[in-house]
Amino acid sequence: MVDASRVECALPDSIDGLAAWMESSTASVGARYQEYLAERKAGAPRRFFQNRSHALAFLRGVAPTKMVDGAWLYGVLRHWQNPRYADLVRTYIEELGDGRADRNHVLLFRQLLATHGLEHWQDLPDDHYTQGAIQLALAAHTDALLPEVIGFNLGYEQLPLHLPITAYELNELGIDPYYFTLHVTVDNADTGHALRAVQAVQAAMPRVGDPDAFWQRVRNGFRLNELGASTNSVIGGFDIQDEVERIFQRKSVAGHGAHSDYCRVAGRSVNDWLSEPSQIPGFLQALEQSGWIVRNAPPQESRFWRLLDGDHAEMFGVFSTYELQVIQDWLRGDASADGAALVPPSAAPVAPEGTTPLRRPRSFRAQQRLDSARNASAAAAPSPESMLDVDVDALQVQMAQAPDSQTLARLLVAEMAPSRHWMPAGLLATQRFVALAHV
Repeated sequence: MVDASRVECALPDSIDGLAAWMESSTASVGARYQEYLAERKAGAPRRFFQNRSHALAFLRGVAPTKMVDGAWLYGVLRHWQNPRYADLVRTYIEELGDGRADRNHVLLFRQLLATHGLEHWQDLPDDHYTQGAIQLALAAHTDALLPEVIGFNLGYEQLPLHLPITAYELNELGIDPYYFTLHVTVDNADTGHALRAVQAVQAAMPRVGDPDAFWQRVRNGFRLNELGASTNSVIGGFDIQDEVERIFQRKSVAGHGAHSDYCRVAGRSVNDWLSEPSQIPGFLQALEQSGWIVRNAPPQESRFWRLLDGDHAEMFGVFSTYELQVIQDWLRGDASADGAALVPPSAAPVAPEGTTPLRRPRSFRAQQRLDSARNASAAAAPSPESMLDVDVDALQVQMAQAPDSQTLARLLVAEMAPSRHWMPAGLLATQRFVALAHV
C-alpha cells in the first residue's frame, strides 16, 4: 500500500464524478482502438508483437497474474447474502464462468498455455508475480481491506486499450484470442463488469460512517493495479536474443552431461560449454561462427536446426513447441515478422526430406471456422459430475449430507477458492452455488 500511495490516481477526487469518468475512459479507449484499426488497414505493422514468438512469450509472461484471475473478489463471496455486495459476487461468479469449463477464466488460460507448450513459466522475474500476489492478498484480507478490494476491482474491470489490440493481434497470428475477447465483452461499460464495478463502489459507500475516508481507500486500492509488471511492460520487455539464451541456459542444467565428446565446438566439448549457464551466449556465438547456426536464413539451412526438427532429428523432443518457435524466429530474423508457425511434420505439406516447411498463419478464427466445418459433430465438454474425479465424488457426498443451506454454502465457497475453482469439483461447486444463491 505504501508503494501504491506514490502512484498517481486516475480516479476523480470525489465519487460524484465516477460515472462520468467511466464513460469518458470507455469512449477514449474506443476511439483509440478505432485509430489502431485504421492504421492497420492502411498497412501499419502489428503494434504489439514482432512475431509469433513475441506473442507466445507475452502469454508466458503474464501467466502468474492470469492464473489467479478474479481472485481479489474471493473474500467477498462468503458475504453473498449482503445485497450491497451483489455486483462483486456476480463478477466473481462470472470470472469462474458460472461453473462452465468453457468460460472459467483460469481454466481457459491454463488450456491456452498448454496448447502452446508454455507450462514452464515459474522462473519469471519477481515483478511478474506482483499482481497475482496482490490479488491473493486482497482475497485473504477482504474484511480488513474491503475499500481497497472495491477500488482494485474498479481499476481492473475497466476496459484497457491493450486488451482489444492483444486479441486482434493474437488472432492475426493464429493464436486463440478467446480469453482476451471474453474480457473485452464481459468488461463492457453498459451491462458488464466495468459498470458493475462502479455500482459496487456506490453500493458500498458508508451511509453512517465517513464516506470521504472510504473513497480515499478506494482510490488507494485502484492504484494497486499499477504495481509490478504490466501487460505493456511485458510486451515491451521482450528481446528474442535474451529469450533464446534463457531457453538454452535452462536446457544446460539437464544437458551438460548428456553429450558425447566427439563433437567439439571452437575446440571445446558440448558438455564443457553447457557446464555453466553463463557460457551460453558464447556457445551460441561459437555455433554461429562454426556454421552450425545460420542467422537471417530459413531454419533448414542451420545444421543445428536439423538436429531438432525433421526425420531422424537426433535432438527431437528436447525443446518444447514454444522453444522451437523462438529458435525458429531467431534464426529467421526479420523474416519472422510474417508470423509463420511451426508445422508438425505429420501435418505438413510435402517438403524437402528432413525439413519442416513454414507457413503464414491463417487467423485463428478462420482456422476455427474451417475446423468447425470439418468437425460439425464435435462432442460437448463433459459435466463435472460425469468426470472420474475423487474430489467430485467426495463433494457430492458432502453436499448430500449438509444439514442446511448455510452449511452447504460454506462447503461450496471453500471449493470456489482461487486455487481450486477451475478443477472439476470447483466447477460443480460454482454451479450449485449459483443455484443456491440465485446470483
